Order: sequence, then C-alpha cells, then structure tokens
Amino acid sequence: MKPAPFDYVVPDTVEEALEHLDRGAGDATILAGGQTLLPLLALRMSTPGVIIDINRIPALQGISFGGGATRIAPVTRQNAALGNGDLAAALPMLTTAIAHVGHFQTRNRGTVGGSISLGEPAAELPAAAVALGAEIEARSLNGERRIPAEEFYIGPYASVLEMDELVTAIHFPDWAPGSITVFHEVARRPGDFALVGLVGALTLEQGRIARAGLAWFGMGPTPMKAAQAEAALIGQTPAQVDWKAVADLAVSETDPFDDHSADADYRRNVGRSIFARTLAEALDQGAMA
Repeated sequence: MKPAPFDYVVPDTVEEALEHLDRGAGDATILAGGQTLLPLLALRMSTPGVIIDINRIPALQGISFGGGATRIAPVTRQNAALGNGDLAAALPMLTTAIAHVGHFQTRNRGTVGGSISLGEPAAELPAAAVALGAEIEARSLNGERRIPAEEFYIGPYASVLEMDELVTAIHFPDWAPGSITVFHEVARRPGDFALVGLVGALTLEQGRIARAGLAWFGMGPTPMKAAQAEAALIGQTPAQVDWKAVADLAVSETDPFDDHSADADYRRNVGRSIFARTLAEALDQGAMA
C-alpha cells in the first residue's frame, strides 16, 4: 500500500519545528528514525496531514555529559549511542539495553528519542529510562518542561506529551562508578520485542545495596517500575535478600496481558524467575569485580 497524501517539511531549527507542530494543530507527526512511522504510513494506520522531518536539526543530535547527568539528544542514532565510549563508561546499563534493541540495521536509523517517545511497552529503552530515573525534556512554543520518565507513559503508545510538544532531550542522572548492570529479556528471536524483560542498575556501598533502579518491559501496558522491590532491597547485603519474596513483590507490581505470543501467567512465572536469578547473579558479579 501507499501512504495517504501529506505535506512534508524539513525544519533547520527546533523553533521552526515547533512552529510547524503548533500550526499542525494535532494533525502533524514527527519523523526521526521512521522505524515505526513509515510502516504505519504505508498501511494507512497513520494518516497525518503534515510530517515534520527533524533529522537536519543539529541541536537534536549528540550526547553530552555534565551537571550530574548525561544528556542524549533525541535524534541520536541508537548505533551512535552504542558506539560512544564515554556513554558506555558512564551508563553501561543503558548501552546494554541499546545493544538489545532491534537489529544492527534498524539501529542505524532508529533513534534513542524516537524509541523513548513512542513508549512501546515491550521495548528496552523506555523501560531503561524509567529504571534509571531519566527525565524527558519537552518543548513547545509556550516553553520547556522536564517530565520524569516514570510519569511520562500513560498507556500503550500513549504519553503525557502534548500535541504541540517536541522531545528535545533525555537526561539520565549519573550512577556511581562500579554500579551493577541488571538486564535480562526473554524473546522468541534476537531482535524481537521481549515477552518479558527486566532492566536497571544497583549500587553497592560498604557491601549493602545503596541505590536500586529497576523496571519491567513486556509486563504491562507501559514500562513498569519495580518501586516496592527497589525499596525492599535498599540497605540489604546480597546475602540478606530473600530473593523469592522480593521477586514476588516485583511481579505483584506488574500488569501482564495475554496475546498471541504468551499469556499473563507465563509472563508472571518467567518474570519471577528472571528477577531473582538476574539480580542475584548481577550482585555476585559486582561483588567480585
């Protein structure tokens, strides 16, 4: 099939893009990597009147560090982020998640901001943003705001972003050097969306868990933070943790669903297993490092 007719604009600045968004009055769509949008256009599941291609805006590309956070501009390609040695040193848990996004070819075009903005419930990057305490910077002609990733998603592919707002950066707070990466996903094939996934980080201080950031993907209508499980881990030594109890607590915070790939009970059972095993193994490796 072919897309429905639309106007195509290529702004050179953020301000120009915002003017087109404002003028579009809800009938405008942003094009960054296009990994989701282009198939939807071809199938006429999305029929915007205006497509705003933001790929030529320099301010929307690149990674910077400082002020207690890592700032990733939204049009930064996933493979560019994956190949950034400074990002790997600062946030290895984030680059681990990026490495599992799609395939090498899709990561060449796919953008960090596009994935996080879309909020696919079974995708790695939205969950990583939630787990690591990221803030999403959004701008409109009326000003700028920062939205905690945990508050950004309100349903499948739905967020609190207004129709005239553009994501202009994602800010990931610094994690202490030596923080432990937590990542595990179960998928039918490499590159598929996860049936069940867990992502996050842990920080040990004097042998105790001092900081925890954990989130599920594929376990509900949005990325889901394991807030109660995080709280239960703080202050514990790895040897003190009752992994079954904490895994039960973490799964109790999810809202899995039935679909053609797996049912909710499968997701709960697998999630319970991978939570306990993944965290215990990660902490063991961290203690030996």
